[in-house]
Amino acid sequence: MMQPLDGVRVIDLTQALAGPYCTMLLGDLGADVIKVEPPGRGDMSRGWGPPFIKGESAYFLSINRNKRGITVNFRTPEGQRILHQLAKDADVFIVNIPRMESLRRGRIDPDTLQAINPRLIYCAISGYGFTGPKAGRGGYDVVAQGEAGLMSLTGEPDGGPIRFPTPMADISAGIYATIGILSALLAREKTGRGQFLDIALLDSQVTWLANVAGSYFATGQRPPRLGNVHPTITPYQPFRTKDKHIIIAVGTERLWQRFCAILGIEDTIMVDPRFATNAQRNQHRDELIPLLQEILEKQPADYWLEKFVAEGIPCGPINFPDETLADPQIVARGMIVELEHPLAGLVRSIGNPVHLSETPVTYRLPPPLLGQHNEEVLSTLGYDAKQMEELREQGVI
Repeated sequence: MMQPLDGVRVIDLTQALAGPYCTMLLGDLGADVIKVEPPGRGDMSRGWGPPFIKGESAYFLSINRNKRGITVNFRTPEGQRILHQLAKDADVFIVNIPRMESLRRGRIDPDTLQAINPRLIYCAISGYGFTGPKAGRGGYDVVAQGEAGLMSLTGEPDGGPIRFPTPMADISAGIYATIGILSALLAREKTGRGQFLDIALLDSQVTWLANVAGSYFATGQRPPRLGNVHPTITPYQPFRTKDKHIIIAVGTERLWQRFCAILGIEDTIMVDPRFATNAQRNQHRDELIPLLQEILEKQPADYWLEKFVAEGIPCGPINFPDETLADPQIVARGMIVELEHPLAGLVRSIGNPVHLSETPVTYRLPPPLLGQHNEEVLSTLGYDAKQMEELREQGVI
């Protein structure tokens, strides 16, 4: 079965999450991804745990499927020669080294590699990018979350800043890098030339301000921390039921009328002039929410969800991750991937959310062992068994 990126080769020198997440997405779309790791220790995320599965980091396993793995010390002349040979026939070269001088010292900077292969798309993911006063600083997800203004908005109104529990800045940068690479591949079809992509964690995280930034630009007012409520829609938030929390999103006046009918408050709360319109409900939110909460907590979640779904009111349970990962909808959508790993056995990871009708994503390779494909890849570059053994002895691979 054909895939969108059949025949596209990606050389991946990235570690941690943002870059590996990008190259995993490209691998899902059919690219031949060669993951290049330092000999001996590998990608830093191989040591991030617990948990470990038969010595393999669950963190690493979660973001490195559909890749072949090799080890190369690019600080050695022979290691640089190997990377140059790989770049010569590659389509994409991706790094997450934040300083251009470091890339130049390693002779893997964009100018050097694009001189070897003018069609090469070179993608660099870093904390701040290669321009601006903060260029060259190391970047970390939690720092980007803080600097981008998101943490100041997260949490309860009377609390402190809260980090989003998963690395959203890294994942966002990985997604934007994927979009950029796909765009550059399309542009290359027209120009015949590759280009340099400069992707920053901070830039990627700032895009999450979106409508919040729009409100600030319009008013000049610093947005308040609102916790779980919506700044302009009420009710649009979690509520306690008898057994668990649920989300209810009443975004129109028609939905409000249906919502009130289900709760049996058509003749009371619904006709109260304080709650007559969404704007008034926003204004009197502190009075309305306790009244609704008192009713909702009298019945279990399933009771209310069944009624709300039947009336087309957006709603859902607030699940724990184990509940989400067992949800029949998630399973039916193919969002749980299972691959057999040579050490860890059956490894599960989160699937790719892009559902293409004619060229679907595929899951072909489990995350590689450190240096698992050295012989396979280096043999295509003309190295024989003796030469590879010499490279091992020299610490090149």
